[in-house]
Amino acid sequence: MTGVLTCGVDIGSTASKCVVLKDGREILAMAVIPVGAGTSGPARAVAAALGNCGKEMSDMASVCSTGYGRNSLAEADFEVSELSCHAKGAHALFPDVRTLIDIGGQDVKAMRIGPDGRLLNFVMNDKCAAGTGRFLDVMARVLEVDVSELGARGAKAEREVAISSTCTVFAESEVISHLANHVAINDIIAGIHRSVASRAVGLTRRVGVEGLVVMTGGVARNPGVVGCIETALGVSIATSPLAQYAGAFGAAILAFERVRGTPAGTHVPAGTHVIAEKK
Repeated sequence: MTGVLTCGVDIGSTASKCVVLKDGREILAMAVIPVGAGTSGPARAVAAALGNCGKEMSDMASVCSTGYGRNSLAEADFEVSELSCHAKGAHALFPDVRTLIDIGGQDVKAMRIGPDGRLLNFVMNDKCAAGTGRFLDVMARVLEVDVSELGARGAKAEREVAISSTCTVFAESEVISHLANHVAINDIIAGIHRSVASRAVGLTRRVGVEGLVVMTGGVARNPGVVGCIETALGVSIATSPLAQYAGAFGAAILAFERVRGTPAGTHVPAGTHVIAEKK
């Protein structure tokens, strides 16, 4: 079967992502809009991705939605939990993945992945924003630093300042207190990274660290957080330029498998413009 187009849409709490695949392998287009469920984000992400590859929704053989707002996409043919989609997407990027850490906008998940990309076990924190992308957003706002700059700024820290509170509200007050005491912003950021990492590390240890460890989600783009997790776990963590798209990527793969009726065995083929990177 050739020329089969599928679409995966990951509607998160803070961002909407869309991936269009050809034959379950070739990435035709991707788009991310920095607003999620309950907003215009999902429709805009879909429109942007389809526009980027010159396709229409009617061209899609199947559409799968996932994420916090997966039930809200009328165009979806079916829905799958973000846990299964991230597992499938991470396996496509890194076929040897066995342990997966995903830090999203409002939750943190640690997963064990089977050799075929299926989710075997997981633990998650979805009751508190501590250790999530939202936590980083709040801290960046208090520090008057763009969230995309946190990784680089934290790397320049001369002395990491501990952020002892695990509650976002109390941690915000703690950061404000450090600022009032003229503590260097870079040093505060390094402490924030350590605080975020500690939540992910605790969950990962509960699920068990085995084999190749991969990190997905928007926070995987922050080398400060990734580095702190690596140090605490004593392992290298593989990341990819597609980290934020892993859920949508996995959803698009599952849509193809549904059309074909068998697992796609998908991976990012050599020669594509997307190159997975390992730290």
